[in-house]
Amino acid sequence: MSNVEPASERPIHLHPTAALAERVLLPGDPGRALALAQSLLAEPRMFNHHRGLWGYTGAASDGEPLTIQATGMGGPSAAIVLSELIVLGARRAIRVGTCGALDPALELGELVIASEAVAADGTSRALGAGGRVCADEPLTRALAAAAPGARVGAVESVDLFYERGPRRAQADALAIEMEAAALFALGADAGIAVACVLAVSDTFATNGDRRRIEDRALSAAAERMGAVAAKALAV
Repeated sequence: MSNVEPASERPIHLHPTAALAERVLLPGDPGRALALAQSLLAEPRMFNHHRGLWGYTGAASDGEPLTIQATGMGGPSAAIVLSELIVLGARRAIRVGTCGALDPALELGELVIASEAVAADGTSRALGAGGRVCADEPLTRALAAAAPGARVGAVESVDLFYERGPRRAQADALAIEMEAAALFALGADAGIAVACVLAVSDTFATNGDRRRIEDRALSAAAERMGAVAAKALAV
């Protein structure tokens, strides 16, 4: 039996003002949704602006429709948005977001493809996830083919951006973020393909000090990430 309550037939949080594509990119940041729409879509039309969750639909480089919809921050908001997108007809989705590096070899701006997520957040557990939840394998392979230089592996999904005390991450996790586990769990339950590619926005010294990427470098990394995800969805 499903652990997920079906969304209303009339979505509450998304108020579509344009058609929804069956394939969707899911940035957290509304500003990134706009930037990706400008770089990836021909003649983008606003799909949603309700609650500040900007979304856009247009033609991707392969000529087929693509929707880019912001989810907001954290698993609860991301789960609401994806649930309503599924009701509206979304069938494949890729999270395009940022992460903090746990592997010290990762550099700012580098791309990470999440093959699975450690469920250290409350939302994925509420959705029935165990200790880990996997991304869709074919879609993850398509991401890896589109970005052969990206690192592929586990990420850890958490609820807190500003943690207190020492970071207790899983030893094999490449990076830490806030939405992938919830999206993977929801996608698996609903029977839709969900994958994730991330840009490293933060690295951490051994004493926990954070080093943040510069805005211009983050914009460039996000554009690369979006292009990779759009290419994977075109397969």
